[in-house]
Amino acid sequence: MKFTVLTLFPEFVENALNTSILGKAGQKGLLSFNVVNIRDFSADKNKRVDDYTYGGGAGMLMQAQPVYDAYLSCISGNDGKEKPRTIYVSPKGKPFTQTDAVSFSSEEEIVLVCGHYEGIDERALEKIGAENYSIGDYVLTGGELPALVMIDAIARLCPGVLGNDESSEIESFHNDLLEYPQYTRPEVWEGIRVPEVLLKGDPKQVNAWRLEKSKEITAKVRPDLYDKYEKRCAVLDKLLKDKRNNIQMIEQLRRGIGEIISDDPLIIVNHSDRVALAGQEADISADDLISILPDHIEQVVVTEELAGKLLTDERFMLSCSIINCVYTEKVHRKVLNKDIRPLGIESLDYVEKHYDLGGEGYARSRIEAGEMYGIYDEGNLAGFIGRHGEGSIGLLYVDEAFRGKGYAQDLESFMFNKALEKGETPYGQVKIENDVSFSLQEKLGVYAGDKVFCWLNVKKT
Repeated sequence: MKFTVLTLFPEFVENALNTSILGKAGQKGLLSFNVVNIRDFSADKNKRVDDYTYGGGAGMLMQAQPVYDAYLSCISGNDGKEKPRTIYVSPKGKPFTQTDAVSFSSEEEIVLVCGHYEGIDERALEKIGAENYSIGDYVLTGGELPALVMIDAIARLCPGVLGNDESSEIESFHNDLLEYPQYTRPEVWEGIRVPEVLLKGDPKQVNAWRLEKSKEITAKVRPDLYDKYEKRCAVLDKLLKDKRNNIQMIEQLRRGIGEIISDDPLIIVNHSDRVALAGQEADISADDLISILPDHIEQVVVTEELAGKLLTDERFMLSCSIINCVYTEKVHRKVLNKDIRPLGIESLDYVEKHYDLGGEGYARSRIEAGEMYGIYDEGNLAGFIGRHGEGSIGLLYVDEAFRGKGYAQDLESFMFNKALEKGETPYGQVKIENDVSFSLQEKLGVYAGDKVFCWLNVKKT
C-alpha cells in the first residue's frame, strides 16, 4: 500500500514514517511512502505558499496553485487509473473512526494533504476531490500529526504490517467494545494480584471475563459505543432465527467487519470490501438504496425478490445468484492431505489461469491478505482455495491431473477447521447453477439455505 503526504514539513513526516512498525513495514516493502514538499511547487521566487484571505480575518491561507500542482505531480504516473482517495485533514472534517481505517486499508494508494495557517484555499480542495476528516474536536498547528495518526491506524490493518494479523482484530473498537484490561508478570505487583480467572487456564472462563470487562468499560467510558454494541446484539438475535439464510450478515457482525447503516430496512456495510448486504425483509427503491449507500460501495447482496426490482434500474447489474451453505458442526473435519499451505505471490499466475475471480487484482489481494491456500502433491501445486473478504469460503479449484483424490474435500475441510479455530461459523456461497459444488457440500455435511441471494454491481453517477 502506498501513502503520499503533501506537506510543508517533509522532514517531520519522514522521521515518523521511518520509525518503529511503520519504518519496518516500509523496509519490507509492505508499505511505501512518498512525502512531497508543497513549497517546491510554489510559483513565487521566494517559495511563498500563503496569502491573506479574501473578506478579511486573522491569519494567512495556503494558496491553491502550489497545493494543486503538488497533487498533480503525485498522480501524473497513474495513466488512466482511477484517482487515489485523497484525505484533507481538517477540524471541520468528518470524525475519523476505526470503520474509516478499515475502509481505507483496502485502497492501493491514499493521498493525505496537510494544511497550515488558516487552512487551504477551497478551490484546490474541490479540484483534487479531497475528503475532509478530523481526528478530534480540537485545533492543531498543522495537519502533519493528524495525517500520521490516520496513516498509523490504516497501515496496521494491512496484511503483514503487525506480524500477527489477529492482533488487529481483537482489540479496542472490535465489535463496538473497548478492550478489556490486560496483565503480565509478575503475578503480584505492588500488592496487586492478577485476576484469578486469568491464572486458571480455562479459555471459556477467560473469554467470558474479558467480554464482561469490555462491556463494563465501554458502558462507563463510551456509552455511545455501548449503544451500538447493544443494537448489534439485538440485530444478531433476530438474524440467528434463520441462520442458514442470514449467515453472511451474521458473520459480518460477529467478526466486527460489518457496520449497521440502516435499521429499516436492515443494511450492513463491509467497508473494506465495499459490499453492502440487505436483510431478507428489505424492500427499498433503487433511488433510496443509492442514497443510503456510502460512495465507495461497489456491490450489494439482496434477496432474489428485491434484485428483480432493483435490476429495472440501470445503476444495478447482476453479478451472480447464490445460495448460502453453512457448516453447522463444531467439530473439526479430518484432512487427509496435510500438505496445505498459504500461497505466495509466485502462485498468482497459476491462480489467475485456472479461476476467474471476476476483477482485476482480486487474486493478488486475496493472496497478499494471506487468505489463499494451496494443496500439494509430491511438491506440485494441485489446487487451491481461499476466503473472500466478507468471510465466505470459496475460490476452490483442483487441477484436472489431481482430481479423484479427495483434494476438494481436504481443502474445504481445512478452511472449515481454520474458521472454527477462530470461533467463526464456516460458510460459503454457491452459484445456483453449480451442481458439482452443491454435491460436494452435501458430502461435507454442509446445509444449504432455501433463499436465493443476488450479488449486484452498483454503478453510481
